[in-house]
Amino acid sequence: MVSKKSRSEVRRKKHMKLRNRFSGTAERPRLAVFRSNNHMYAQIIDDTVGNTLVAASTLQKDVKAELEKTNNVDAAAYLGKVIAEKAMAKGITEVVFDRGGFIYQGKIKALADAAREAGLNF
Repeated sequence: MVSKKSRSEVRRKKHMKLRNRFSGTAERPRLAVFRSNNHMYAQIIDDTVGNTLVAASTLQKDVKAELEKTNNVDAAAYLGKVIAEKAMAKGITEVVFDRGGFIYQGKIKALADAAREAGLNF
């Protein structure tokens, strides 16, 4: 019988392959995205010291109040705008995009496009 790996295990392995290729620095931190079945999370991380500089998610009250649902493309686009605004307020304009092993389409793409439109460069 052929054993098949779970999707989450495959995603974790892809993410580790991506993480070996790049990391966030103080000049150009990493925009890490995680998507669960119900929510999305985005954080900007400086990997040299291991600090999260900026974070946003659909769990936050101010973000959740603006959304009808927290797990669709519209919510992802709004979260991208929110994380970009918070980053700009802290003086961060350049980031490295870490899609977290997820395929670059749908919600992940919407978040990235919204962050770019709001002023982040990657």
